[in-house]
Amino acid sequence: MASDSVFTQVAADLAPVLEELKRREPVFHTAKFGQTRAEYERTMASDYWEVGASGRRYSREFILRTLEEAPPEDAAEAGWTCFDFGIRALGAETFLLTYTLRQWERVTRRTTVWQRTSDGWRILFHQGTIAAHAEDDVSPPAEEAPHPPAEWPRSRVRPAHARVRAWS
Repeated sequence: MASDSVFTQVAADLAPVLEELKRREPVFHTAKFGQTRAEYERTMASDYWEVGASGRRYSREFILRTLEEAPPEDAAEAGWTCFDFGIRALGAETFLLTYTLRQWERVTRRTTVWQRTSDGWRILFHQGTIAAHAEDDVSPPAEEAPHPPAEWPRSRVRPAHARVRAWS
């Protein structure tokens, strides 16, 4: 089940873990993840938090309160699809799961940090990022690139991936 793509890598020994975790995604939107507050609490680490596709950060308590007020939509019933899964071991029982989620026209890249415990799987962190374009490994066009304020000296502005030199 290994893939040639760096974005969807799955080492052969992680294939069974990937299959287990795929059934629990997208988090909060599948019965396998949970359906009651008690199940959600058991599946979320006590210090869990996430970054939504909007860039907002959400605490565990906020999410639990929100789930009580309005049950989440079921992904399968809504016709959402998850694809391009990848997985990486971060530790003995901790895994980084990545995938793409299509919710009708909205496409997001998703990352969940999962931990296997004696009580079952639980999530430590989750993030969604809106995918503006389908291309990977392509620099954004100039109109989409971040621009510093005009008053910043150009010589001090460097892309995040460029080498950083010491300021004098």
